[in-house]
Amino acid sequence: MVSEQKPAALECSGSTRMSGPLVGDGEKTNRRRRTEVMLLILRGLCMGSSVVSLSLMITAKQSSSVSIYGFHLPVHSKWTFSPSYEFLVGVSVAVAAHSLLQLLIGTSRFLRASSVIPSRKHAWVIFAGDQAFAYALMSAGSAASGVTNLNRTGIRHTPLPNFCKPLHKFCDHVAISIAFNFISCFLLATSAVHDVIWLSQH
Repeated sequence: MVSEQKPAALECSGSTRMSGPLVGDGEKTNRRRRTEVMLLILRGLCMGSSVVSLSLMITAKQSSSVSIYGFHLPVHSKWTFSPSYEFLVGVSVAVAAHSLLQLLIGTSRFLRASSVIPSRKHAWVIFAGDQAFAYALMSAGSAASGVTNLNRTGIRHTPLPNFCKPLHKFCDHVAISIAFNFISCFLLATSAVHDVIWLSQH
């Protein structure tokens, strides 16, 4: 009876040794997929914030009147009147398209249980795009902020008033649009950091 129990014991111990690497690989895969889910969420949030920024800016227009030296003059403001606002709209469209493309590609690979970033070359391309668009968003947001600040404060030593008083709806639309622009910039920068981490680990 004792001799019959020994093979069973050896078999049990062998299966125990086999389970170690399998469990480790499973944990590594689960960790990788959780990271990829976070990356896809970042892409979705970036696309959403860019679309919100774009929508607010292209709907920013208002007509009113302003008093200069006692004369009431009609004023009309629209985002197309400022090259800085047009630049912000163009960058927002490009970032939304970039984020949507990466989201579609990543989601397709994720659903097929493949790696969202298949190679170092692909990671370098994504990193370059994220970094370039992040800088473009920062530049567009800074330029638009300067124009908006001038609209709110007016020009010193001139009769030009604070245009945001009679055009408050226009200024509010623009201000919120710029805020979402900087949110998109932050999300892209976060994605770029994730790309660097991935490159350092592979």
